[in-house]
Amino acid sequence: MEKTPDTEEVIFYLNGLQDSICRAVEALDGKAQFIEDSWTRPAGGGGRSRVISDGAIFEQGGINFSHVHGDGLPPSATAARPELAGASFEAMGVSLVMHPRNPYVPTTHLNVRFFIASKPGRNPVWWFGGGYDLTPYYGFKEDCVHWHQSAKNACDPFGEDNYPRFKKWCDEYFYLKHRDEPRGIGGLFFDDFDTGGYENAFAFMRNIGDSFIGAYKPIVERRASIEYGERERDFQLYRRGRYVEFNLVYDRGTLFGLQSGGRTESILMSMPPEVRWRYQWKPVAGTPEARLYEQFLIHQDWI
Repeated sequence: MEKTPDTEEVIFYLNGLQDSICRAVEALDGKAQFIEDSWTRPAGGGGRSRVISDGAIFEQGGINFSHVHGDGLPPSATAARPELAGASFEAMGVSLVMHPRNPYVPTTHLNVRFFIASKPGRNPVWWFGGGYDLTPYYGFKEDCVHWHQSAKNACDPFGEDNYPRFKKWCDEYFYLKHRDEPRGIGGLFFDDFDTGGYENAFAFMRNIGDSFIGAYKPIVERRASIEYGERERDFQLYRRGRYVEFNLVYDRGTLFGLQSGGRTESILMSMPPEVRWRYQWKPVAGTPEARLYEQFLIHQDWI
């Protein structure tokens, strides 16, 4: 008999994932520690935000756990499922963004989440979603290959069609249409995932969450000691502007949080601490900055 969704089981896993990633990031940084801030949502639910700043490696980063519920799903959650407009809902997830100080270390993002929605007289509708992506400022092919191989390894036990499908979805999702360029080199993005029933879908989401540190840590360790100067820092801050643009214009998680009355400080903790914009700036041909655009910010198969 198929097991019905168990929200307490999902919450237990998500809290443990937040704890384990925080421990791993603190050990990697070697200097800074996360500060914790628990909060409640007046309309129902709450969460646990953790932020790290001024570290040896991480200039700023955050990892949030949230569990919210309400009487009506916001528009961002029903755009692809209009039949659920007005349904009561319960949503829980962990979301992470890390902004390293060294421009040779890429920014990264992770999200895993679970939704369940109910309407009177109907069976509840539930799904998992999430993924992770990488945003380098200076590209290294071996990092991209390792990142995507880690993502593929996490997907393959649940079907070899998952990685190519969710890799493509990631490429399409993390794309700045107004700039006509990708945000980074992608990874995985999946949503509305209920394949194989609750137990299988939950196991898949766990595999993605559990694979994140193994995907990111070796890249940080390889790049964190590379020397850099004002030129590299300036380019990093310029490229961070693209991150801000995506999160404020397109990101579903940001829109869901704001539309559902979430805690603004936690929702916007994904923003970098420093950022610059330049009017009609272009990299000089033949430079490492130009190489990022020419060889890395293009959709391609890394493995």
